[in-house]
Amino acid sequence: MINNTICLRALWVCTLMCTAISLKAQEAETLPEESIYKDPVSKYWINTYGNIRVSKKLFWVAQTHFRFQETEDVPFAGQVAQVYNRHALGYIYDEKTNFALGGVLRLNANTNEEDDDKSLIPEWRIWHQYQFASKVGRAVMYNRFRIEHRWSKDFEEDSQFIFRNRWRYMFRLKIPINKPKITSKVFYVAPEAEIIMQSGEPVVASPLEDLRLHTSFGYIFSPQLTVATGLMYNLGQTLDNGGIYKQGWTIRMHLYFSPDFRKTENKLPEVHFRD
Repeated sequence: MINNTICLRALWVCTLMCTAISLKAQEAETLPEESIYKDPVSKYWINTYGNIRVSKKLFWVAQTHFRFQETEDVPFAGQVAQVYNRHALGYIYDEKTNFALGGVLRLNANTNEEDDDKSLIPEWRIWHQYQFASKVGRAVMYNRFRIEHRWSKDFEEDSQFIFRNRWRYMFRLKIPINKPKITSKVFYVAPEAEIIMQSGEPVVASPLEDLRLHTSFGYIFSPQLTVATGLMYNLGQTLDNGGIYKQGWTIRMHLYFSPDFRKTENKLPEVHFRD
């Protein structure tokens, strides 16, 4: 009887807490009766990924991304949207596992065509990543976990920086086409899916920041140089209202480069996986 009473009291307390949280969320934002999906926005991304080998176990991550977005008159690449500068120090645990820790400076452009202010504002991030690769038949499979600590703000003059965490998981396959395995001089297709969740005080009912479905087609010139291009669809909740979803179609172009300035006998194996 005593146990039942304790359970009922605990259930009552939990109910009150859940009700309070729900009321607080409703005060912060009014959800629509049904989900609202915005029209897809077309984008064009040029991405460079550098992994510079500095020792047997360490490599420097140097990435620069140029992202464009449609305007009313020009689809995909009508205006600058963001410019990324991402760096990190990476550690090679073994041939299938690596980690990285670094920082990001992202410049966000005001893409509102009705606003005359087209200035850039900075966004700062600290990021760490854990990537695992393995062979699956002819293909190479990647599992990547990335955590980002993010400071961003709006374009209003009195806007203050807000802090959020991003929790990212990506699954990717790299499948050779003209040869039995991933090696130099091979064409490949790479389907991938990434889910990006967010948390923090500003995140009330919009934890799903983005779901990205992307397939690219690439060519490996050598262990030090790969090029690829592909198409991505994305879907995610807006931060201000979790009942409103944004969508997009993005043409993505990739350049992977991995210079290795060490002695010949210490250079990279034929194909590495840190892209």
